[in-house]
Amino acid sequence: MYLIIDVGNSFVKLAVFENDTLKSKQVVKLNDVIKEVKSLRKKYLEIEKAIISSVGRLTESDTLVLSTLFDLTILNSETKLPFTNLYQTPKTLGVDRMALVCAAVKQFPKQNTLIIDAGTCITYDFVNANNEYLGGAISPGLCMRYASLNNLTANLPLLNTEMPESIIGDSTKSSIHSGVVHGVLNEIDGNIADYKEKYLDLTIILTGGDTNFLSKQLKSSIFANSNFLLEGLYYILKFNSI
Repeated sequence: MYLIIDVGNSFVKLAVFENDTLKSKQVVKLNDVIKEVKSLRKKYLEIEKAIISSVGRLTESDTLVLSTLFDLTILNSETKLPFTNLYQTPKTLGVDRMALVCAAVKQFPKQNTLIIDAGTCITYDFVNANNEYLGGAISPGLCMRYASLNNLTANLPLLNTEMPESIIGDSTKSSIHSGVVHGVLNEIDGNIADYKEKYLDLTIILTGGDTNFLSKQLKSSIFANSNFLLEGLYYILKFNSI
């Protein structure tokens, strides 16, 4: 039984896997992570190994506590991965992107696969049929685009994500929704089209916090999986436990 600790900027996802099955998943506040992990430890006594993926602010003292509870792997650029990493700056590759690629090579072996993670940022990661990670792209996510319009202008309001009724906005609010949402959808569909021109047999994965909002609106055929990152972290932990 394995524990996955995915640390974001404000929240932490905790997931328990057993025999390739997700047994438990919860989202907790960063300040509560140790308390919640100890609670999971009591509930699942069979947990022996854990992995931390941290793009946020888990403290050294918290990490030390976790290392006393489990055989702990801290994901970084030195971690052994089940693919060939051809990224020119491997030490700058985000641990979340590493995990997404691992999930792709495990679930879609020997396939050209584009993984799109629609969260705070939208990341595009491509691994080819030879198990080689080539890289991808990073752009602002939905919420970041809404926030930038508000922060970098004098009069535009901050709006919550909403599907526009029309491509033509007839008010400031509907114009913002149209620009942001259709901009993201067209960006994603455009990127997919560019990849398909080069790789006809392309598998496309959509994951991240905005998966449900975006998946039904995209023109391309995709596999939507909001747990793809957690599954990738699980595969990395298993791969390093052999």
